[in-house]
Amino acid sequence: MITVAIAEDHQALIDGIESYLEYEDDIKIIGHANDGEGLLEIVGKKSPKLVLCDIRMPKIDGIAATKLITKQYPETKVVAFTMFEQEDAIRQMLDAGAVGYILKNSSLNVVLEAIRTVADGKTYFDKKIHIPSAEKNTSKSVLSSREKEILGLIARGKTSHEIADELFIGKSTVDTHRKNMIRKLGLSGGGELLRYSVEKKYDF
Repeated sequence: MITVAIAEDHQALIDGIESYLEYEDDIKIIGHANDGEGLLEIVGKKSPKLVLCDIRMPKIDGIAATKLITKQYPETKVVAFTMFEQEDAIRQMLDAGAVGYILKNSSLNVVLEAIRTVADGKTYFDKKIHIPSAEKNTSKSVLSSREKEILGLIARGKTSHEIADELFIGKSTVDTHRKNMIRKLGLSGGGELLRYSVEKKYDF
């Protein structure tokens, strides 16, 4: 039996998927959540074999949730389920550990095919998307992994104090990373860095 959890902030879409999969003998929906925190709770308690995970969700976004799931619950496979077709959104989810990527505007038959394919130990990518090469050079590639992490927290509106607390580092260290990112990205100051982080969170 392929046990599935769904994380999606639009309940009507969850209901549609559940109705479509209801009569599939080899698939069982064991939980759904409207935000990343709820998804992590379901995965921790019920250990689904597969998760359909939206990228943009309240509280914890899909990229952060996928990183946590693949690290803490490696037996649970994550398939991105999103409207984002941009190459960097795809790359971020793959880097986080997702093994599939499907678009919400695809047919529910694609969802079914993705679930069975990933459950069989394979990867699945929607035919509508272009899978970015690992060598693709983007502005983000000039940033270190820690800088990327801090940039994501800036995009979520975190202050330097809050980022320091969350990452268990000093505020002065966060400020240094901010200055380095501004320099590397050719920005003029903190305001531009904030705007850049929000604009580029899912599409660069």
